[in-house]
Amino acid sequence: MFTNVIVKKPGKSYLSGLTTSDLGKPDYELLLTQHERYVKALEKCGVAVTELAASEEFPDSTFVEDAAVLTPNFAVITNPGAESRNAETVEIEAVAKTFYRKFYFIQAPGTLDGGDILQADDHFYIGISERTNEEGAKQLKEILESENYYATIIPLKEFFHLKTGIAYLGNNQMIVAGEFVSHPAFNSYEKIVIGKEDEYSANCIQVNDYVIIPSGFPETNRKLTDAGYQTIELDMSEVQKHDGGLSCLSLRF
Repeated sequence: MFTNVIVKKPGKSYLSGLTTSDLGKPDYELLLTQHERYVKALEKCGVAVTELAASEEFPDSTFVEDAAVLTPNFAVITNPGAESRNAETVEIEAVAKTFYRKFYFIQAPGTLDGGDILQADDHFYIGISERTNEEGAKQLKEILESENYYATIIPLKEFFHLKTGIAYLGNNQMIVAGEFVSHPAFNSYEKIVIGKEDEYSANCIQVNDYVIIPSGFPETNRKLTDAGYQTIELDMSEVQKHDGGLSCLSLRF
C-alpha cells in the first residue's frame, strides 16, 4: 500500500522542455487542468499528496519520478541523464528528508532516471536507456542488493524509458507492451499484453485499490476491468507531447 505521493506543478517553462515527440506544442492551461485532475485521482486512491510549487528554471521538473527511487526504508537520489535536469534532485532530496533518514546517491559518471526503474515487490528492474547508462544501473543494482533486494539490468531496444512499456500491478501481474511482451526477464509474471496501437497506455500506475490509466484506450481499460481492477481514466494529452506518462508525474511510496 502507498501512503504518500510527491508531485510538482508544471511551470510555463514546460512549453520549452525536452521532447522527442512530434505531437505539437502543449496547451499550458490544459496541462494545468490535467495535472490538477491527476492530483485528485491520487487523493481518491487514499494517499497523502505533497505538491511542490512550479520551478520555471527547470522546464521538465514536473516529471519528479526521474529524480529519485523511493523504497519503504531508504531513498536513492538519482543523477538524471539529461544535463539540464541534474539540479532537479536538490529539491527532491530536500522534500524526501521529510520522510526518510537513509539516503544513497548515484554518482557521475553514472546517470540514472527514475523512469527506468520498475519495482515488483522485492525485485527491481533497471533499464539502460538514453538517460540511464550502464554505470548508473550498476550503482543502483549494488545499492539495492546491499539492502536485500533483487535487481536485474535490462538494456532497452525500443522504449524511451523502461516504464514507457511496462507496469507492475501487484499479485504477480505485469502489464506489458512492445519489447517486454516476450522478454525472458518477465516470464515468471502473469501478463496483460497491450497491442502496438495502444502502447502509450502501458504506462499506467497501480495505486492501492485503483489502476490509473490514460484515457482513450478502451481495450486496455477492458483488459484491466476483466482482470478485476478498478480503473481511473485521465486525459494525458499535454503530458504525452513531452514524452511523459502517468508514472513520470509522481513519486509514490
